[in-house]
Amino acid sequence: MTTVAVMQPYFMPYAGYFRLFRAADVFVVFDCVQFPRRGWVHRNRFLRCDGSLDWLTLPVMKCPRDTRIDALAFSPDADARLAADIQGFPGLGKARADRPALLDLVTHIGTGTVADYLCGQLVSVAAMLGLSKTVVRSSELSLDPATHGQARVIEIAKAFGATRYINSPGGRKLYDAKVFTNHGIELKFLTPFQASTQSILTLLLADSAAAVAAMVCQETTLSS
Repeated sequence: MTTVAVMQPYFMPYAGYFRLFRAADVFVVFDCVQFPRRGWVHRNRFLRCDGSLDWLTLPVMKCPRDTRIDALAFSPDADARLAADIQGFPGLGKARADRPALLDLVTHIGTGTVADYLCGQLVSVAAMLGLSKTVVRSSELSLDPATHGQARVIEIAKAFGATRYINSPGGRKLYDAKVFTNHGIELKFLTPFQASTQSILTLLLADSAAAVAAMVCQETTLSS
């Protein structure tokens, strides 16, 4: 049985996101879809000096509303802007001295696209958690551009000969198990994550990778 998970790339997502890495044989970064401007692709929340949670947003260039995630580009001054914005979050500023390798995953933008940056982060963090898996970007697959939503996910699963597709619990309203069954694919969902919903970066700055990995692995269960 080959299990595939498909999820948009998020900026330093919460620990529950990485349960998909544990549960799947192949993790597909869903970057061939429209960029959700109010989502978590380009931003996450961290603590300010006053203890309030606020958004740290990646410096992304302005783009048309229908721009796909794989087409997102950084602003020319992204490095300087991100470095300045991080100063408003004391926990991240402290990490510069205590855990520089972790902060480098945020501050090292590189010369690629936003999707390149996000995929690199996800692969690196998964490796820290001992969850290294095959990671593929959906934009690299020869998908029919006419397919959307559930049909596109099924097409991705078929591309890997998958017999099981696993999704986060929030996807229950998006998929029909009977449709998947008709394509020879079992549809499964992770049960709700009961641990911290803070960014994985916040957790790794506060605790060891082994402790965070134990949290992720303990919570990986499936339901129909």
